Amino acid sequence: MPDKTNNQHAATLAAQALGWVDETTRSVTPPLYPSTTYERNTDLSYHDGRCYTRADNPTYDQACAVLNALEGGADTRLFASGMAAAVCVLQALQPGDHVVAPKVMYWALRGYMQDVGVRAGLTFDFVDNGDSDAWRSHMKPGKTRLVWLETPANPDWQVTDIAAVAKAAHEIGAVVAVDNTVATPLLTRPIEFGADIVMHSATKYLNGHSDVLAGTLTCAKKDAFWEQVCKQHKGGGAVLGVFETWLLLRGMRTVAIRVERASENAMAIARHFENHPEIEQVQYPGLESHIGHDIAKKQMQGGFGGMLSIRVKGGTERAITFHNACKLFKRATSLGGVESLIEHRASVEGPTSPVPGDLLRVSVGIENIDDLIADIETALGHTK
Repeated sequence: MPDKTNNQHAATLAAQALGWVDETTRSVTPPLYPSTTYERNTDLSYHDGRCYTRADNPTYDQACAVLNALEGGADTRLFASGMAAAVCVLQALQPGDHVVAPKVMYWALRGYMQDVGVRAGLTFDFVDNGDSDAWRSHMKPGKTRLVWLETPANPDWQVTDIAAVAKAAHEIGAVVAVDNTVATPLLTRPIEFGADIVMHSATKYLNGHSDVLAGTLTCAKKDAFWEQVCKQHKGGGAVLGVFETWLLLRGMRTVAIRVERASENAMAIARHFENHPEIEQVQYPGLESHIGHDIAKKQMQGGFGGMLSIRVKGGTERAITFHNACKLFKRATSLGGVESLIEHRASVEGPTSPVPGDLLRVSVGIENIDDLIADIETALGHTK
């Protein structure tokens, strides 16, 4: 997907990290600045405006600029985790504000909304991801301040029509934030469909190596709401460390090839097992049988992502046994790394989870596809 500012494709922007070269050393590899403070000038000004590392470390600059280019945004802030980034948006709201969010979404954020969010004086309506009319009907003029989207949504990979929901939200003056973790800016750029803020759990595909905890927010424009987000970011202190920022930027330089390979592998697995006699259902937006496929085709370009879910015939007990029989697919949470993972999502989320017990969430990595398919086939064979 080309970036409209310079006509370079996202893969080039990411791999080159915008082509920045360190002015002092001419280093092609980005430098790292561990200093937490900066000397003040004798006239009491600060060189380059930098005072303290919490918001001003130069290590942040290139990573933020790359994300701005990939998402087509105006400004980016880095956080200590994806949850910290998402919570920062909620903290920018006022008591009494109303939020519309998906029924099926990242469970920890949903739990935060229902607990801390409610205690902070916010009100919430949770709606079906794929029903644009439901999104519109739950928006309250004069009350709804934030519409939070997650698409494709974890873990059934439902797809929300960003443009339709954003249009309805903007008609009543609400801010639209989109969790773009799964699609990544390589497949979907929510700002082009009307989103005001794009969030990433950068722990996942942006870093891509399961060794960094990070979150990001990117805005379409620097408006009054974004100013509140930035105020919370700086004042709250949940900022990303400089070494983690350096690792994040290193990971982003390979994001294009990783997402492409993971998407190809996921599509191959989805098609292979879609009508398998031991599988009840494969949930993947790239399949024509997926309820959100038509919307996914409209707003995802270059693939449908590396995430899918498999519902195994035989219920919860067999799903867990099958999950235990996998060898290449590691039994671990999280997603977006180079290695393939599988997890029994309902047991992770607990008794209040809406996820059925026969569902296994799969993060497809970049391994050889024949080996991945063989691992699933073997595990299914061991659990008959």
